[in-house]
Amino acid sequence: MRDIGILLVSHVRDIGDGVKRLLDEVAGNVTIKAAAGTEDNGVGTSFDRISEVVASFKEPRIWAFYDLGSSKMNLDLVSETTDKNLEIKGVSFVEGAYVAAAMLQAGASEDAIESELKPLKVK
Repeated sequence: MRDIGILLVSHVRDIGDGVKRLLDEVAGNVTIKAAAGTEDNGVGTSFDRISEVVASFKEPRIWAFYDLGSSKMNLDLVSETTDKNLEIKGVSFVEGAYVAAAMLQAGASEDAIESELKPLKVK
């Protein structure tokens, strides 16, 4: 087990779950979790939901990928309250998470992964 897990934060549960499904295909040994939608399955993000998923990681480090700005706002708040090392990636949501997951699975170095993520920076 690597010490890094991947968190997907989206406004829509189906998007978060769908991206997780995609990443699971290429990174079966990487812990990937989604915190998507609100508690009542509505559109939006939830501080409580994100906090709960972050706390469930066994890995001490979490790379977080998000879809829209208010997702980042909630991630920023969660990062202030968790003892996990939550690193928020400002890259394209699907492609960035996919690249990171696939490269973690392949055992690539963090420097190599960051190099691949750099051109995907959008936020």
